Amino acid sequence: MKLSIVFFGTPDIGLKSLEHLYNSDKFEVLGVVTQPDKPSGRGKKLTPSPIKVFAEEHNIPVFQPKSIRKEPDIIRSLKELEPDFFVTFAFGQILSQEILDIPKYQTINLHVSLLPKYRGANPIQRAIMNGDTETGICTMITELGLDCGDICLKEPIKIDENMNCVELFEICSSQSPLLLEKTLLGIADGSIAPIHQCEDGICYADKLNKEECRIDWTKSAKDIHNLVRGVYKCPGAFFEYKGKIIKTMETAVINETADGNYGDFVKISKSGIDVKTGNGILRLIKVKPEGKGEMSAYDWSNGLSNH
Repeated sequence: MKLSIVFFGTPDIGLKSLEHLYNSDKFEVLGVVTQPDKPSGRGKKLTPSPIKVFAEEHNIPVFQPKSIRKEPDIIRSLKELEPDFFVTFAFGQILSQEILDIPKYQTINLHVSLLPKYRGANPIQRAIMNGDTETGICTMITELGLDCGDICLKEPIKIDENMNCVELFEICSSQSPLLLEKTLLGIADGSIAPIHQCEDGICYADKLNKEECRIDWTKSAKDIHNLVRGVYKCPGAFFEYKGKIIKTMETAVINETADGNYGDFVKISKSGIDVKTGNGILRLIKVKPEGKGEMSAYDWSNGLSNH
């Protein structure tokens, strides 16, 4: 007999998990709950989430609450589905206890860190920004607090020194479906006994703000490199040059020293632009100047010399 699921999610990172549950002969996806369509692109056209697109393509009922705790009609509809489990993966809204009490078994959340480390909104970015060499994914019982529920299963993931957040997103997305499957089956048959989160090592992955993404050249080359990797395209590290915003897309740490002031371009070659930092040299390899597309730092430097 299949376990019945309602899937709560919004961005791309949860799509492979939804696909896996839908295509499995062990589960039945009764419905999907996702964020309302949002304006996107230059025309600000209302755009559905990737989760909604998949659901509609496969005739899965879709619910799009502005605030699910305040929408009794949707809550009533979810109760009528009588699901075995709710599964949440980057849904983007807080569930009430009334909602958590609906499934026969539990509401299971997939979180992209090794809890209790990096509770909150941006665990992938924060892990890279902090220079961590390991993170992971885990499943947990959803409770009213922020990512504080009992842990079901964990799976560590190595972080390469040059891995960016988009690459880590993809790894987490790819490894999540099987962990979710093991968790749902294990909770249903009693073979998994969730473990209470320890109090040691709790830290929070707060939402990013723009000013955090501004490059501070007095910091070490390694710290700046970690920032560039951690916020790659989400939303992107940047500095200002002659009044223009220059997003920094790819960098490398050069273990050399140089004279001059922090932020000075000390060498330009086809390999990139070497910049003096508080400790070491950071090589700019790819940049995205304001109003232009992504390009090599060397090509950008050639453009500067022509003006």
